[in-house]
Amino acid sequence: MDHGRGDEGSWVKVRKAVFPVAGLGTRFLPATKAQPKEMLPIVDKPAIQYAVEEAIAAGLDTIIMVTGRGKDAIENHFDRAVELEQVLDTQQKADLLREVQTISELGTFCYIRQKAPLGLGHAVLVTRHLVGEEPFAVLLADDLIDARVPAIRQVLDVFGQFHASVLAVCPVSREEVARYGIIAGRPVAAGIYQVTDLVEKPSPEEAPSNLAIVGRYVLTPEIFEALAETPADARGEVQLTNGLRRLLGRQAVYAVELTGRRYDTGSKVGFLQATVELALKRSDIGKAFREYLKGLDLDAGVADGE
Repeated sequence: MDHGRGDEGSWVKVRKAVFPVAGLGTRFLPATKAQPKEMLPIVDKPAIQYAVEEAIAAGLDTIIMVTGRGKDAIENHFDRAVELEQVLDTQQKADLLREVQTISELGTFCYIRQKAPLGLGHAVLVTRHLVGEEPFAVLLADDLIDARVPAIRQVLDVFGQFHASVLAVCPVSREEVARYGIIAGRPVAAGIYQVTDLVEKPSPEEAPSNLAIVGRYVLTPEIFEALAETPADARGEVQLTNGLRRLLGRQAVYAVELTGRRYDTGSKVGFLQATVELALKRSDIGKAFREYLKGLDLDAGVADGE
């Protein structure tokens, strides 16, 4: 059961999911100069839609988008497109019409601006008055997780056991730890840890483990006070990991190893991996695409590129 304790001791359902989408997408320039990176398509669906569908499948029904300048395409994508719907209806393209209509019916959408790129922790903090005094989920669209059980559902299930903030983690190589927030933890069950410390982007020598925090969280509302008290780092950003470390001094925090295939679609290689592998799983194009890949002379292609 995915519930947290209310003020009167009752249990309240986790309903809200926060999506920080205000980033500048610099790793994908020039493609993201005038287009949000979250709207880059993986096969034929923007990355942000995969994450929203995951949240809805897990029972979250209120979607809070933290946007910034130049992110209007995200809001438009999840809104009605009346003219397009009329054209598809006139052309009797019923399947496409229903698919387009379904996007705007996924859940209740709210939008709030992060007025400057002040970090992930700050992006979560600006949702404080929208979330209120209840537990909530956070999903980062850069982490696309292909799993039988939706990734955020896995985190919600652990939250239901402990009624405390829960972070999703995945093992990474020692060489990669400097790219992530890393946890130290005490095992409490298979794949579940009680967090004892968190370190933002440690060197391989300083990392307390190889368990990296990835973009799925269920947080108690006390995180807001912790973030409000968290100083900005050297880049002027409030890091969520640092806020969680402050929260850890006040209440228990847990972590769960996700099952499923994770793609870092915020990187070019991860984006390409997700595109290829998800395309291969598609019933409509997978077979033809597989045959195309089999026919590629990759060695010749590399030589031609040189």
